[in-house]
Amino acid sequence: MNTIIFRTIAPLIVAIMLIFSVYVCLRGHNEPGGGFIGGLIAASSIAILGMANGAEETRRALRIDPLAIAGFGVFIAGFSGLLSLFTGSPFMTSIWLYLELGQTTVPLSTPMVFDIGVYFVVFGTIAAVALALEGDGEEER
Repeated sequence: MNTIIFRTIAPLIVAIMLIFSVYVCLRGHNEPGGGFIGGLIAASSIAILGMANGAEETRRALRIDPLAIAGFGVFIAGFSGLLSLFTGSPFMTSIWLYLELGQTTVPLSTPMVFDIGVYFVVFGTIAAVALALEGDGEEER
């Protein structure tokens, strides 16, 4: 899978998949999608980049260890549940905030924050596994 065509088109594919993964993650409250599916799409894009460029170059491109990203996601998901305790509500109770931006109302919620945490957990975990599997083949060469 190390052809010049694949190495050339892989960054474009990765960019499109990452943008689509964020879209799927953020629309997941009212329509199909969410943090899990968005994270899988994002991790798949990293796997494609790893196949095209190699695991080491992909790790350098990420700049942050994928397992650190997963740990950050666990923190964000847990934090979203703790926010409800400040209102005197049970753990993981939804809190909604509606921002008025001109003629548009943007709803922000703790379930969205939880989904973003899940996105990072899935992305970091699956990307770490994919890069580990890609790296095993490079050591033999």
